[in-house]
Amino acid sequence: MYDSIVYDRTLPIQSYWETTIPPLRFESLTRNQSCDVAIIGAGFTGLSAALHLARSGVEVAVLEAGVPGWGASGRNGGFCCIGATKLSNETLVRRFGLPQTQRFFQEQQQAIELVRRLAAEEQMEIDIQGDGCIQVAHHPSRWQALENEAEFLSAIPGYKCALWPAVELRDRGISHSAYGALHVSVGFGLNPAKYGRALALAAMRQGAKLYAHSPVQTWEKVGDQHVLHSPSSTVKARSIVVATNGYTEDSLHPNLRDRLLPVLSSIITTRPLTEAELAAQGWHCETPVWDTRNLLFYYRLLNDRRFLLGARGGTTGSLAERDRRLRQMRDRFAQIFPGWKDIEITHSWSGLAALSANLTPHINQFPDDSSVFYGLAYHGNGVAMGTWTGRTIAHLITGKTTIDRLCPIVTQPLKQFPLANLRLWYLRSSYLAYQVQDALPW
Repeated sequence: MYDSIVYDRTLPIQSYWETTIPPLRFESLTRNQSCDVAIIGAGFTGLSAALHLARSGVEVAVLEAGVPGWGASGRNGGFCCIGATKLSNETLVRRFGLPQTQRFFQEQQQAIELVRRLAAEEQMEIDIQGDGCIQVAHHPSRWQALENEAEFLSAIPGYKCALWPAVELRDRGISHSAYGALHVSVGFGLNPAKYGRALALAAMRQGAKLYAHSPVQTWEKVGDQHVLHSPSSTVKARSIVVATNGYTEDSLHPNLRDRLLPVLSSIITTRPLTEAELAAQGWHCETPVWDTRNLLFYYRLLNDRRFLLGARGGTTGSLAERDRRLRQMRDRFAQIFPGWKDIEITHSWSGLAALSANLTPHINQFPDDSSVFYGLAYHGNGVAMGTWTGRTIAHLITGKTTIDRLCPIVTQPLKQFPLANLRLWYLRSSYLAYQVQDALPW
């Protein structure tokens, strides 16, 4: 759907995160293999599934078109937070009822704690930072929305919320052009590249086989065996896990065609800031932050005192658009943080998240083949949800749970987008509408 450079696994990501992990060579698939479960995609979902399956003694092979963590898992903002749907709380309650909606949010909390627990169990050094997550009002009119969110979340066991008026923000270490904030006790920040690498190594220690630069070019079913063809070899397996998210190709399988809308997200990071520079802007908070815009901005102070800013946007992925987006983000950074307007930007990069037609995450099996499982569409918040989804799929495969025991919000059928060839035009139209809404004084 996007420019070919978006999918080119030979190109460096050019992210700050890449500089924080040492090079590591993963072998490619060079001979035919057989296993119990083959996983397509080595992001958080695929690696979590591999780890939990291998822990249960299941023979697992993971095929990755790039290297483990090459996609969104290794290049996101590192927000281990709630927010895996684009539906409002009101819409969720109307469609699924209050008990299931609250269950969905409790499972997101469990997903966040799963990441923390895996980090402890596997001794992962992933730079966990902050306490919860913070949403700031970008306009005075959005304060009411924060109050409504606080009321909704506070009724869910495990969630604690605090509303901070604008006058308190400087004391909280997040002084900037905001009109109040909501602090939610659930969530934290991390280094996604370190986390992805640690997940990969943990899965391999448990016996999972990971193959880099081994894209699935064709997929067929022969009897009760799936046969995945990579450039030089094949993998045969009784069960398949699809964990490709925003980089899912429509040609991978007919049951996946036209089911996802990949969306670009862009990030910049500064050089390390001095204590004087942090004080000049009044910022010392390490908790992840995002604002109330439809086309939201998200940001956080990293452990080496760099500052990260991310945003949605972009509809081609071309080099020209990337340059234009970088200029726009530099300008926006200077507007939001005027005390840092002259600070050097050292890294900029982008990647693909994925939306579904239902605007909810999806965990399920193919309707015509129960030996194929998929976990997709985290709507820009897949650090925790992808990890939890991978474990859930492992539990489905090993019989520890069943689809009918999962929250119905995540088990809806993965529907095709209507007029799917126009998906990017939907996106462009939505972005224009959101830009207008975000600029309105109400």
